[in-house]
Amino acid sequence: MNVFILNTGRCGSTTFIQACRHISNYSAGHETNIHRIGAERLLYADDHIEADNRLSWMLGRLDRQYGDSAYYVNLQRDRDSTARSFVRRMDFGIMKAYRDGILLGGEKDQAALDIAQDYIETLETNIALFLRDKKNRMDFRLEYAGEDFRIFWDSIRAEGDLESALLEWQTRHNASGA
Repeated sequence: MNVFILNTGRCGSTTFIQACRHISNYSAGHETNIHRIGAERLLYADDHIEADNRLSWMLGRLDRQYGDSAYYVNLQRDRDSTARSFVRRMDFGIMKAYRDGILLGGEKDQAALDIAQDYIETLETNIALFLRDKKNRMDFRLEYAGEDFRIFWDSIRAEGDLESALLEWQTRHNASGA
């Protein structure tokens, strides 16, 4: 079974995958196919855990490829903290793409924080709609990572070193200061 960690970004997905690397019966990767297109973009090995916020823009294709045969995690973090983290990255990556590509530059008076909040709302709504009929899914809050990761571990029947996996949540991987 494949596992997809759906998220907005800036919410602990890198740390999630670091924790998953202590699972012996799954492979785990963070944004492993970001440069691929077509069928290869969503082609993952069996029993692989993938976290990639860009998948939130490809949910129709993800559904067509994996549907209910995969397990889905809706990874979320406090919205204000997530938005502040995105503001620090407004001039590159997904925020620049959202502002300049989706919003076509936005409007003069739009604050970076408002754009970040809009981006988060868009992706969280896309994810919620996608997950509404999925059988194999869970909501995961970064603020409760220790508890939620144990539930995740049991849900996917993970094997490996759970204690080392839980220790990963004590390190902020890919932090931007918020």
